Amino acid sequence: RFSSAVAMPGAFELRAPYRPSGDQPSAIDSLVADVQSGVPRVVLKGATGTGKTFVLANLIARTNRPTLIVAPNKVLAAQLYTELRSFFPTNAVTIFFSHFDFYRPESYAPVSQNYVEKASQTNPKIDALRHEATRSLFERRDTIVVATVSCIYGLGMPAEYLDRATALSVGQRWRAADLLAALREMRYERAAGRQLGRGEFLWPGGAGGTSGGTAGGEAGGVCEEAA
Repeated sequence: RFSSAVAMPGAFELRAPYRPSGDQPSAIDSLVADVQSGVPRVVLKGATGTGKTFVLANLIARTNRPTLIVAPNKVLAAQLYTELRSFFPTNAVTIFFSHFDFYRPESYAPVSQNYVEKASQTNPKIDALRHEATRSLFERRDTIVVATVSCIYGLGMPAEYLDRATALSVGQRWRAADLLAALREMRYERAAGRQLGRGEFLWPGGAGGTSGGTAGGEAGGVCEEAA
């Protein structure tokens, strides 16, 4: 199981083909001083194309703190995500926004007495990105989450989220039965073929999924999961 949140240290490494120029150095110094002194609200103003995201990247690197950036819509969130990933290629830059492709709330028209049920469709790729952002916050300190307002609806309480996770690492040894039980407890199912679907895992060996072990009954081979 995972341990405490933000357990692994990490430093932000800003990589850019240019240095701050013009008003940017003074703006960065002022922002860093305000943030480190605990000023609750700081405003950075600038016209489009003046390098505000680059100033923000320098602020993140200088203060070295996990950072949440809330954008007003998905388009701007995706733009910020792309830019920040180029500035921090070795750090965890993640994205978290609504995973609904379609959402229709339930409704009732008293005049016609017509009731319409709630309907929705989610995007599994975006949902996986939401889990990646949440996982990064638990595993490493050098994390930036670019989000929309939907981030106020998280994936649950941190303790409960961790309690439903199992940590796997390269070289780790498990008893086959224990690993299978852990996967099935999290509602993973064994894939029927070699193609992985969401919530499935591949297991070497026979149909029972317990062969391919090493001496002592520990699991050998590779177990792959689709998050």
